[in-house]
Amino acid sequence: MNAELQGRYLAEFIRAMPGREIPWLARLRKEAFARFAEKGFPTTREEEWKYTSVAALEKISFATAPPAEPGEIAPFGFAGVDCHRLVFINGRFAPALSRLLPLPAGVRIASLADVLEQYPERLEARLTRASGTENRPFAALNAAFATDGGCIELAPGAVVEAPIHLLFLTASGGKAVMTHPRSLIVAGEGSRAMIVEHYAALDDGAYFTNAVTEVALGRNAQIKHLKLQEESFEAFHIAVIETRQGAGSRYASHSVSLGALLARNDINTALDGEDANCELNGLYLADDRQHVDHHTRIDHTQPRGTSRELYKGILAGRARGVFSGKVMVHEGAQKTDARQTSRNLLLSRDAEADTKPQLEIYADDVKCSHGATVGQLDEDMIFYLRSRGIDEAAAKGLLTHAFAAEVLNRISNEPIRHVLEARLLARLPQGERIREFYGEQ
Repeated sequence: MNAELQGRYLAEFIRAMPGREIPWLARLRKEAFARFAEKGFPTTREEEWKYTSVAALEKISFATAPPAEPGEIAPFGFAGVDCHRLVFINGRFAPALSRLLPLPAGVRIASLADVLEQYPERLEARLTRASGTENRPFAALNAAFATDGGCIELAPGAVVEAPIHLLFLTASGGKAVMTHPRSLIVAGEGSRAMIVEHYAALDDGAYFTNAVTEVALGRNAQIKHLKLQEESFEAFHIAVIETRQGAGSRYASHSVSLGALLARNDINTALDGEDANCELNGLYLADDRQHVDHHTRIDHTQPRGTSRELYKGILAGRARGVFSGKVMVHEGAQKTDARQTSRNLLLSRDAEADTKPQLEIYADDVKCSHGATVGQLDEDMIFYLRSRGIDEAAAKGLLTHAFAAEVLNRISNEPIRHVLEARLLARLPQGERIREFYGEQ
């Protein structure tokens, strides 16, 4: 890292470093910042960042986002869905905008900062693991600066029926600000819940969100995890989700990326118990100069694990989409069943998609496959729809919608799926026409 950039972040770290009164946390932050300073931001010379440059992010001097007045959050809710809701504005918990429904015994849904203040010993073992910050500069930066996020703990056997909505809003005020949300989800044996991790903007601006989420599933636990990213179109969004699964657990991840100038999502899942199952789905829409990057890694370390991946991108203008997915089948992980698919739809000549599905197998009794496609709308299908009286623009819109719907239909919560469907239609060309068409059916 160049000296000027390091100096900017060091000055901000010294000024804003939270948690000074907790010795182990202060030590963790200093060690994490040292790792970040040593490693620096990644470059396109590194294989993991070959298709994604963060040079534009490096040029901006970001300051820790100051407290902000609560804004209007209704546009970011899920109409008709009764949710537990924790709201964070500029990285700080906003209790006046949050609400919790009655909870089963043994369930804690709280601000991470509140848990750190009241029970720091409960989090020391997990936070000091540092989520692989040695080789991940953005994760190290998060560990150094993180102040708050969601903390969800499910006791063995606990079932939370209503979705848990973690809403992270940024009010930049036209300034270059940064937030570093850190969330922790711990699901005890046999527990079950749905979590919506949601990032959005209260105003436009070139701000920086750098998030880390850790998910731990005990034996036979079930977690459905929807991440919705709809930041400002000038914002930078970098995020890591680290998941570890016990025997017989089921983890379903859905990543929907609609905003940000540059968005990078690293989703890493380790199936550390026999008969574990994971499903990773992703949908990203990008236009103009947007760049969206999904990197996934699934580690099968135990026998009879099952994994499924489906990532789809819709790219217009001069947008660029990247998908790089690796499935690692470790020695001894016999009877692994893994399938990985990446598909990209280009709506303009200047749009670009880079896709790199990978399998690395060290066991001999497995079923593994992967595939990738990059293409345009099917001219034969357009002709068919036009022959049924649908004009060309509407036909293209309908086919684009059908392409995206395959991913959204995998979200099991119907009311939330309908809300996402409306947001998708708002972004698609001919979205209103498509809505009218289905309304006539």
